[in-house]
Amino acid sequence: MKARVIATIAVFLIAGLAAADDNGVAWETLSTEQQQVLESFADDWGNLPADRQQRLATGASRWLNMSSNQRQSAQARFQKWRRMPKADRDRIRNNYLRFQNLPPEEKKRILKNYERFRQLQQDRRQQLRDRYRDMTPEQRERLHDRLNDRRPPPGRRG
Repeated sequence: MKARVIATIAVFLIAGLAAADDNGVAWETLSTEQQQVLESFADDWGNLPADRQQRLATGASRWLNMSSNQRQSAQARFQKWRRMPKADRDRIRNNYLRFQNLPPEEKKRILKNYERFRQLQQDRRQQLRDRYRDMTPEQRERLHDRLNDRRPPPGRRG
């Protein structure tokens, strides 16, 4: 039962990017497997907002298509999320919302930089994290300003 609750909550968290249908999702249109994953929502399904129904349905589909290792990884990430202080979770949510509201070119630039960072060796990534963590707020602001100055002007991005 505990695993089912964790799975259901993980489904909710990993389903965040799905687009919503104004009419929502009727419980009866969900597959039997989706209904099993979402069983803790069954009694209140009709009262959930349409966008949440869509996110949950999409998340349940994703969950069902995951391998056992992927599910374990998702559960571990969710447990880590739940252990975080509320202030950290709020900061992450706010950053996510800010990212979602950026122009597509800016999102692309950020994702490209993130991918470059991920390609670095683990020790180099840790060095950069440590260096950033040890900066004063003023040093961080100067770094952000310098990085923003490197961006090509609008209309000339590649």
